[in-house]
Amino acid sequence: MKPAAAVLVVLLTAGAATLSAPAALADPNPPPSAGEPTPTAPVRVDPTSPGLRLPEGATLAPPKVLDIVSVSDQSSVAASQPEQRQETSNSTITYALQSEVLFPKDSAQLSPSATSRLQAIASDINARHVTSPIRVFGFTDDLGTSAHGLVLSKQRADAVYKVLARELGALGDGSHTFQVRGYGEDYPIADNSTETSRRQNRRVEITFTPPAA
Repeated sequence: MKPAAAVLVVLLTAGAATLSAPAALADPNPPPSAGEPTPTAPVRVDPTSPGLRLPEGATLAPPKVLDIVSVSDQSSVAASQPEQRQETSNSTITYALQSEVLFPKDSAQLSPSATSRLQAIASDINARHVTSPIRVFGFTDDLGTSAHGLVLSKQRADAVYKVLARELGALGDGSHTFQVRGYGEDYPIADNSTETSRRQNRRVEITFTPPAA
């Protein structure tokens, strides 16, 4: 697989997974980046404009560190069609995997090659000593009915959750809480107008927050 650079939007259908080993809870909060517009080029600013001057007696706000994001893609097809994407920010890490590399078409049965990918992600979670809830979100494109998409995306999220929980348990790290949901066609990251863009929307995302360094 060859790396490429891209931009990732990270991103839960009703109902939580109810399995015996680690608890899977419904998360009432939307994905962190759901619905955010695509960034555009910055507006040109005239540095000599009087409107930029502080009023008399005013002071600048305290400085703060912005959330810096790095993104890496993996693909065996083309750089424009990433099969797996990792986004790392100051606070969270998200893995986004295309449904095609995890499941057969219109299925929630994990393919044989999916296990190795999820094992690697479980190893990363274990190595980072994650204690916060792990969110597993499923998404589909807009083909078919919305109801079918909601069910399929939840089933796929459940399938990924089960493997992650099993692999983390095998690593001696089985005390995690999971938040598992399916969003169906909500929160697309592409416009669904072509098969290439629909492929991007068919995905499962795994998000977690490592402990502060």
